[in-house]
Amino acid sequence: MIDFSNKKVIKLSKDKDKHIPKEIPEILIPGETIIGYYSALRDYVVFTDKRIIACNVQGMTGQKKDFSSLPYSKMQAFSVESAGTFDMDAELTVCYSGLGSIKFDFSANSDIKEIGKTIASYVL
Repeated sequence: MIDFSNKKVIKLSKDKDKHIPKEIPEILIPGETIIGYYSALRDYVVFTDKRIIACNVQGMTGQKKDFSSLPYSKMQAFSVESAGTFDMDAELTVCYSGLGSIKFDFSANSDIKEIGKTIASYVL
């Protein structure tokens, strides 16, 4: 499970859809579609039309993986912050009742406005 007390996921960069790990299609429900894939060193986040899937790769070998599913239908609020001149990171913060909030940091070249627009289309 995502560490909601830490509230931060390391910097993510847009990755090619062809690099989506094989475990992701295996955990999607029928009709669920991938709309974005962002990766960090070993961890990654997948945006679908129903939820955000955050994967925390654990251990020396990376065999152990924790998948957290954050459904848009349960999201209470979200915010996007674009990259600036000195702060080169873009940020997405999502809030869930009873769980708290979590912040995803994205590299400056990520289209955070498009991510926010996509989430809004499913949440609102």
